[in-house]
Amino acid sequence: MQRNGFKYANLFLMFLLTLFIFSLIFQIITHTDPVSLSTNIISPEIQFAIRLSLLTSVISTFMCILVAVPVSYSLARYDFHGKAIINTVLDLPMALPPIVAGLGLLLIFGTTSVGSFLADAGLKFVFTVPGIIMAQFAVNISLMLRIMRSTFESINPRYEHVAQTLGCTPFHAFIRTTLPLSKNGMIAGSVITWSRGMGEFGAVLMLAGATRMKTETLPIALYLNMSSGELDLAIAAATILILISGITLYLFERKGGVAKLY
Repeated sequence: MQRNGFKYANLFLMFLLTLFIFSLIFQIITHTDPVSLSTNIISPEIQFAIRLSLLTSVISTFMCILVAVPVSYSLARYDFHGKAIINTVLDLPMALPPIVAGLGLLLIFGTTSVGSFLADAGLKFVFTVPGIIMAQFAVNISLMLRIMRSTFESINPRYEHVAQTLGCTPFHAFIRTTLPLSKNGMIAGSVITWSRGMGEFGAVLMLAGATRMKTETLPIALYLNMSSGELDLAIAAATILILISGITLYLFERKGGVAKLY
């Protein structure tokens, strides 16, 4: 009886929490009628925000993959002095509020000689679309690193050792054995990183600003329209973000976020 009571108490709390979260989503997507929602979704402003969000999030996710694969492989396979400190630094963006990362980016690209040099070379990040990409990358790279590191750690290094005994170089052994085995983890990490890129707000706001039809991603469109009292447009942006988050989380659950060898 006591065992059943403990079980039902846990299940009751689970269903209560599920109901609470569902009610938050339900209130947003049912606040306006379908006709008004569809009209606002196809409005020029929301369409611009969708296109810009898709473009920047895809590019930043690709950047995260290019950087995270070799770095996370190094963390998973190699031992070196200061590894714990490096791990801590690389994980910091996950613990910091995104707006703090955005402030750091703004200071780097807006006040330092590095930022001035890049601006003179034609690569400007402050209040520009490249700034959106950089902000998304800075906030999401830690998550991609964490997922890929756990993925590589779950793959037995003996596969690479065997490949090297058969004549492969370390690079070719990685490409032919470890990388294919990490496919599920890479897909899961890419999906969740892309979703977070689509929804990134704080760092983007700090570095790229909130300019309509210029640096207006979906979260920025939500913020601008709520600030100006355009509730229907804000709900349209929020609904799209909810749909994207729901689909990507489902895909992430299917892949599990780790490598599956069999």
